[in-house]
Amino acid sequence: MTFKLTSFLMLATSAWLVGCAGTASKPPANDPATLRVNVFRSATNIPIYMAEEKGAYAKRNLRIELQFTPNSSEQRAGLAAGRSDIAHTAADNAVAMVEVAKVDAVIVGGGDSGLLELFVRPEIRTLADVRGKAMVVDAPNTAYALVARKILKNAGLIDGRDYRLLPIGGTESRIKAFSQSPDHAVGMLNPPWTYLAQSQGARSFGLVKDIYGPYQAIAPIAMRSWAHSNSGALERYLAAYIEGCRMTLDPANRAEVIAVLRKRLNLSEEVASRSYEGLIQPGYGLARDCRFDMAGFRNALALRAEIEGQWGGVAPEPGKYLELGYFERALKFASP
Repeated sequence: MTFKLTSFLMLATSAWLVGCAGTASKPPANDPATLRVNVFRSATNIPIYMAEEKGAYAKRNLRIELQFTPNSSEQRAGLAAGRSDIAHTAADNAVAMVEVAKVDAVIVGGGDSGLLELFVRPEIRTLADVRGKAMVVDAPNTAYALVARKILKNAGLIDGRDYRLLPIGGTESRIKAFSQSPDHAVGMLNPPWTYLAQSQGARSFGLVKDIYGPYQAIAPIAMRSWAHSNSGALERYLAAYIEGCRMTLDPANRAEVIAVLRKRLNLSEEVASRSYEGLIQPGYGLARDCRFDMAGFRNALALRAEIEGQWGGVAPEPGKYLELGYFERALKFASP
């Protein structure tokens, strides 16, 4: 009798597990949802733009309201306050939300390396020429500003001693700052603004991927409680985002991607084409499937530990900032 009962329980448990596995592999129901997605105005939004243009969100019954932020401070505050649902921002901004603002934000996917370059005004010949001038930044204690501060630190320049940090806002604002004053000597830029800066005489001191190594930049983040409560909509969103990334990286779509960049960002054919070439460059542009770059994120954590002195100068393990299960499930039902 005991043997029969045990056998029955084992069979019942096996059947339940199989049923759960089958359910877990199915995409979430296409219930109508409107998602407020906060982004910077940048070429790195191209997976979102392509997903919109090609109907990847619409086929999942999702309506996307894009919000364009002037700076990361407003972006982080808006996400924490519930004014947006998802933000595409440098992964370090999620870390800052957790460690500095003490709110429970979480990274739910990947994206790109930021396509970052350190730019200087035309008269700056060496980084030593930055001495006594200002670095234009978004926020002085997060993300790309930390990368720029590290590069200048390696050149022997310390912020507050050798140069000043001047919070200006997003990349579009920083390129404008270059032309506003000769005091605005250096800053981090990415496409399409890198090419516009070059057309105005600014010079690149090199790609961050070559100077510093891999860096996890733009990634989708959300409040942990919102993600848990809206997991189905989030996974559908991420599946469309993955498809947008695949569309962008498919060489067959080159002309269409350039056309979308021109339309969405009001770019010339030349700047849109150069931005496209950057976006598809391995290690510099979009990650394959917009996957999360763990090595790049560890670099971002190490940078925060060194430059900001967070965690006593020793970077923590990444796990507390990540919930990548949504993305992994979305990968299973994203169209190839």
